Order: sequence, then C-alpha cells, then structure tokens
Amino acid sequence: MFPAECRMSLKEWAVTVEALDKGGQIILLRKGGIREEGRDFRVLHPEFLLYPSYEHQKKDLLKESYHKDLSRVLAQPRSADSITFSHWARMEEAIELSDQEKLDILSPHHIWTEDYAQSRLHWKPSHPLSVMLLRLYRMDQPVTVPYDPAYSGCTSWVELSSSVSLGRLTPVLPDEEFRNKVDQVKGLLGLEPARL
Repeated sequence: MFPAECRMSLKEWAVTVEALDKGGQIILLRKGGIREEGRDFRVLHPEFLLYPSYEHQKKDLLKESYHKDLSRVLAQPRSADSITFSHWARMEEAIELSDQEKLDILSPHHIWTEDYAQSRLHWKPSHPLSVMLLRLYRMDQPVTVPYDPAYSGCTSWVELSSSVSLGRLTPVLPDEEFRNKVDQVKGLLGLEPARL
C-alpha cells in the first residue's frame, strides 16, 4: 500500500538518482551535510521523495563508466525556480558502517569512486556511515513544484512547503531482483539475508 502524497524529500545527486532509476544501485551512503542538525545524518524518514541535487557532483568523484551519465544529466534543461520529482523511495534498511574494508567491498554496488566513498567514511570518523538500502519507485507523472530558498544548502532532508501527489508508483526493480540485490549487499557486510 502506498501513500497518495508525500511532503518529505531527501537530497541526492541527480546522477545518483539516475543510477538508482536504472536499477544498478540500491544503496545510498550518507554521513550528513554541513547544515545538518548536529552536523550528523540521521535516517529520520522511512519513505520520501528523491530531490535531485546538482551541487557538488563532479566527474572525479564518480567511476569513469558514469562520466557520460553525469555529462548527460548536467546538459538537461532545468529551471532554478522549480524542482521536478520523479521518484519516491521506501527504505528497506539502514546499516551503520565504520569499517573501511566493508565499505570497499560495496564498491561494485555504487557509482562513486573508492576515494570519494572513503572520504565520506572518514569525515567525522567518530560517527558511522549510513548505508541506506532503498526500494525505488517511479512516479507515472513527474511533479514540478516551485523552488523555495529554504530548500537550499547542504542539508539532506527537505520538508516541502506542500505535499506532492505521487500518482501511480511502479517499482524500478521486480520484487525478486530487488530481494537478490538486498541479500547480496547484506551478505557482503556479513549480515543475515532478509530471507532464508
């Protein structure tokens, strides 16, 4: 059962949203933005819109095979006065990670360079990195809303000034394929699979 609308969103690089949409990636690595409350990332909401962000994404932070994707994303027309939402996510699980070896093992499951992923882990080393396993859904009709200056800055969670109608949601990955990807990631981290 899905909600009819959603007001909470999570900022993520537009190129990452595209990778999630293609189904090659189901994880996000988060540690927090400069404007985060307490400067720490916390998984506050289990369901949210993905807010495509264009700040900070650079080719040298992505594996070479994703450079063309970034160029294409940056070339797409967009307005500074609005935000278009096309995906809604439900978090399957959040895993805290402090071990670089385990983070390195996850490299085939995300688009970022090992150096960039490690920099996220080592920023504020006393705090763990959140590995978010997401079930992503496409909205049948993207929804564009006015940009509000309150949404700006390096913060992860953005509560929109009004709710976004989700319409019909379609999972990016079939159930079986998604479960297999979740089990792969958890297996690499030495965790029990979600099913036996």
